[in-house]
Amino acid sequence: MTPLITVKDLCMEFNGNIVLKDINFEVAEGETVGIIGRSGAGKTVLMHLMRGVDQPPSQGSIVYHIAACGACDYVGVPSEAGKPCPVCGAELNPQDVNFWAEESAPMKRRIMRRTAIMFQRTFALYGDDRVIENILRALDDIGYPGEKAVSRAADLIDQVRLSHRMMHIARDLSGGEKQRVVLARQLAKDPFMLFADEPTGTLDPETATLVHRMLVESAQENDMAMIVTSHFSSVIEDVTDRAILLEDGKILAIGVPNEVIDRFMQDYSDTAQYETADVGEKIVIARDVVKRYLSVDRGVVRAVNGVSFDVSEQEIFGIIGKSGAGKTTLSRIISGILEPTSGEMNVRVGDDWVDMTKPGIEHRGRAKSYIGLLHQEFGLYPHRTVLDNLTDAIGLEFPKELAMRKAIITLGMAGFTPEKSREILDRSPDQLSEGEKHRVALAQVLIREPLLVVLDEPTGTMDPITKVDVKHSILHAREEMDETFIVVSHDMEFVRDICDRVALMRGGKIIKMGPTEEVLAHLTEEERKVMGAGAP
Repeated sequence: MTPLITVKDLCMEFNGNIVLKDINFEVAEGETVGIIGRSGAGKTVLMHLMRGVDQPPSQGSIVYHIAACGACDYVGVPSEAGKPCPVCGAELNPQDVNFWAEESAPMKRRIMRRTAIMFQRTFALYGDDRVIENILRALDDIGYPGEKAVSRAADLIDQVRLSHRMMHIARDLSGGEKQRVVLARQLAKDPFMLFADEPTGTLDPETATLVHRMLVESAQENDMAMIVTSHFSSVIEDVTDRAILLEDGKILAIGVPNEVIDRFMQDYSDTAQYETADVGEKIVIARDVVKRYLSVDRGVVRAVNGVSFDVSEQEIFGIIGKSGAGKTTLSRIISGILEPTSGEMNVRVGDDWVDMTKPGIEHRGRAKSYIGLLHQEFGLYPHRTVLDNLTDAIGLEFPKELAMRKAIITLGMAGFTPEKSREILDRSPDQLSEGEKHRVALAQVLIREPLLVVLDEPTGTMDPITKVDVKHSILHAREEMDETFIVVSHDMEFVRDICDRVALMRGGKIIKMGPTEEVLAHLTEEERKVMGAGAP
């Protein structure tokens, strides 16, 4: 196979911290290479360097082997050398480009126009525009002929199987649909290389499988190479031809995806035992909660439709259901972010019951300060260190020694080792992996010492090993700090392992509530497939 990219002796440091060390491999024309590893292994940094994002490597090289036109800006893959340019007809000449060398800057820009990237945890869409308008914008960005743009946009939408959503407003799409629009926007560039960073990390299993199929089909139909990073073995198995295992910035293995995945998972074990908690008095009581809103496409939507439940102190209570069942809306009502249209939502603070349906510091405002919420779309202060992000969350000035001690303890509750906690305290968020950012955001919630913690899809960006760490951290927080958790998730394995009771939602209603195994046994085959639940 003809090499397209050669990575040689690549190293990367941030403020003295080695993120990548002696990375060597090649990517062939049309090949799909998966990069797997734990959060913080260096996957995203490596991908960004190969795409030309951020700053140059500390040492080593990334060489693109291309066929370039001397008469226009067209750049193609090496096998096109000697052929006429598809743009102007001049002959294409072979060229090796040291991507990050200063003298290569003009050619680097030309190469980047023929590559595309799907960033992690961002859908990068114009939310108020329709789907087809989003694709037309992408075509306009590359100067695609206006008279042909509508037809090309429709072809791209059809390629990602979204013709039935062509006129929908982008913000009203599901997560999986948004990701497919992102893919269509990237394919509009006609890239010879696509970089996909954790492309399905926050999607449910069924939607993730669909997006995986779209990626494979797109690579085949467009003769496109791909680099895909993930900490989920299913992504590597479904999408890639070859896999690379990264650990602490070093390559541990390169080869057949299944063999590399086996090497990655060999340290995956979960043997810790926790006693079943004795739950206390009720801390949340909800009765007949309703939340309606207006949608341009669907009219009146009953996102939550007459929901009643209660949660006790030290309980870990799960809310599960397919995408669109109303889980996130309900979690935002519990947290005091949304006001229900009708019904009761009461949270106990001390000996007092607080009515969350009433605004003001004596009602919802009082309880909100004791409720921690970890959003799916969490955010950290980008220009503050991890330590500052944690202490700012409390809103009080601490002596540095006490602040560091509190931060290290809390980071431990979020799944970091004491050594790793100390290592990252002075880092900024952009020096962390997405999985590390997720755990810091969890620590940001826990450091406020809430009475109730609401976790909305807490495991979306976590690798299987880190997920075990976080599970133990939540159980430890429940055991040692008398913490109460409400977990909103489509990760059925996580729910099965951690939740005492579960509420199953369909169409805005709770249709089954009780012990976890009992409710999971009540799932339909479709729900079991969508949410990744195995046999009960």
